Amino acid sequence: MLEHTCLDQLRGKKNLLAFSGGVDSSALFFLLLGEEIEFDIAIVNYKQRAQSEQEVSYAKDLAFNHNLLCHTFISPTIKSNFEAKAREIRYDFFDTLIKKYSYENLLTAHHLGDRFEWMLMQFCRGAGCAEMAGMQKLQKRDSYTLVRPLLHLDKSELYNYLKKNNIKYFEDATNEDEEIKRNSFRHRHTNILLDEYLSGIKKSFEYLDGDREILVPEVEIEHIEELSYFKSTKNTRSDIFIVDKILKKKSYMLSSSERELLLTESSLVVGREFLVSFSNEFVFILPYLDATMTKEFKEECRILRVDPKMRPYLYKNRETFTKVKELLL
Repeated sequence: MLEHTCLDQLRGKKNLLAFSGGVDSSALFFLLLGEEIEFDIAIVNYKQRAQSEQEVSYAKDLAFNHNLLCHTFISPTIKSNFEAKAREIRYDFFDTLIKKYSYENLLTAHHLGDRFEWMLMQFCRGAGCAEMAGMQKLQKRDSYTLVRPLLHLDKSELYNYLKKNNIKYFEDATNEDEEIKRNSFRHRHTNILLDEYLSGIKKSFEYLDGDREILVPEVEIEHIEELSYFKSTKNTRSDIFIVDKILKKKSYMLSSSERELLLTESSLVVGREFLVSFSNEFVFILPYLDATMTKEFKEECRILRVDPKMRPYLYKNRETFTKVKELLL
């Protein structure tokens, strides 16, 4: 049932599975065992539901029974914007584990329904093909690869697998709460379309994956302290897609209006916190600062044609400035 390209990526590597005890991650857990893939698991307790403790106990029991490591983390209380903050906490935890234990792959149990839901929501907000293609089976991160082996499977197929193999799992009652926008969208649109057009939707994503490779070529993203940069693809929409990916790692998501401005602006401050600068052949993403600079420094930047909005950060971070100079020269 698992994608062959994903299995090839996982075999012989150190793998970490993001586990919750729900339908998706429980199915992935046992599918990985069936393929004899070695992995450990990590679970976060957000203390939002009574059954959270049971889910953590289930994770620990599974790990013990199958001789795996089970990493657990108790989240601080989240008072607002739960989904976004929970995701940030979760991935900070995973990043810490990846660095400490040298995991090469992080597995998540996103399935076809998650991917289709994302695509439709992006379409309704205003997005291009690259954005709507969204989730990928394999996605390179700075120090690991994010692997999603279930993207081709509908949730109904996961339910059938669990039922057929008599595997225990938990249902999250909050998934039925249509006060949450994502849940409302899922019940009113995504699930209905998947029930009726499953095979066609699967085929469309196969085509989208092929198209995405043309639309968004792979680029090497480099980092110098807090500054990130990459060589422009010469296609502004592709560059913006990559910028958005970098900013998400910095816990910032571009708005639709900021995306539109980046189509025409060579330098833009986003969220009053970050600067996106298209300079020469490179695209830079860095903190937006203010500083009083010397005349000599300003003149050097003028000769190098450094974006004026980049200069305060580079003035305060001279080692970064030295490396940026080498790039521009």
